[in-house]
Amino acid sequence: MADHRHKRETNARRMPRAVVIAGPLAVLATASAVTLGIAAGEPASSSGATDMTAAASSIGAGAAERSEDVSRGAGRGAGRGELTSMMAKSKVTMSTESTLKAIRTAKERLWIASTLDLWSAPGAKAEQVGEIEAGEKVLVTGRTMDGRDEIVVDGKARWVSTGYLTNEKPFSLGGACTNGTTVPAGVSENIKKVHAAVCAAFPEISVYGTFRGDGEHAQGIAVDIMVSGDRGYEVAEFVKKYYSELGVSYLIYSQRIWSVQRGGEGWRGMSDRGSTTANHYDHVHVTTY
Repeated sequence: MADHRHKRETNARRMPRAVVIAGPLAVLATASAVTLGIAAGEPASSSGATDMTAAASSIGAGAAERSEDVSRGAGRGAGRGELTSMMAKSKVTMSTESTLKAIRTAKERLWIASTLDLWSAPGAKAEQVGEIEAGEKVLVTGRTMDGRDEIVVDGKARWVSTGYLTNEKPFSLGGACTNGTTVPAGVSENIKKVHAAVCAAFPEISVYGTFRGDGEHAQGIAVDIMVSGDRGYEVAEFVKKYYSELGVSYLIYSQRIWSVQRGGEGWRGMSDRGSTTANHYDHVHVTTY
């Protein structure tokens, strides 16, 4: 009997099933009433109704924000290619405007000290669009980037290697050779430069010895400029002065030698080789790279 009463007392403490079900229904009914009241324009009559209205508004706002975020995210995903294209076009437009302004405001003119490649832009990926000869005077914009200077050629922006613009007109080594002398087509480009420069500066010299069957002459990288006396010294000093532009490695004249490798030592004496020609008294020997 004691056990039986204990079971009834335990059951008596439980909430009736009808009450358990009725609780949520009451909440729903209250929420519906509040909603109807708001729809009818009636003010909330209790703090509970106000709280529920605020909660409903918050939930609605959050859902709207999430919806908007999803919409924006979808827009970003769908329009990424278009956005990238627009950004690229914007950069090109900005670059063009900046370049046009640089061209319009350019006033200074400088000399080109060496024949240079022309580039469409600075940087390693630029396109080569021609070359400009040494001795030309060009309009410069003053802009420098990635080791190149911007100049104006035929109204267009072009870029050249930095360090070759100068206020002084450079000596033109490629002047016209007017005495009709030539060197064989098979010699090196540097030998062609040496001949063109010496011929333009010393037109009375008419003999240039290039190919023969030994050493550097056989390779087409050496030339004997047939001249002697004081004029020979002038030719030797002329070639030495422009050794860099002409690609010269060393010179020999009047039993003396000068080389790029030991340029700081100046002209150095040589041992006697036994004859005027062997000792280079009747010609200036030039070896190039």
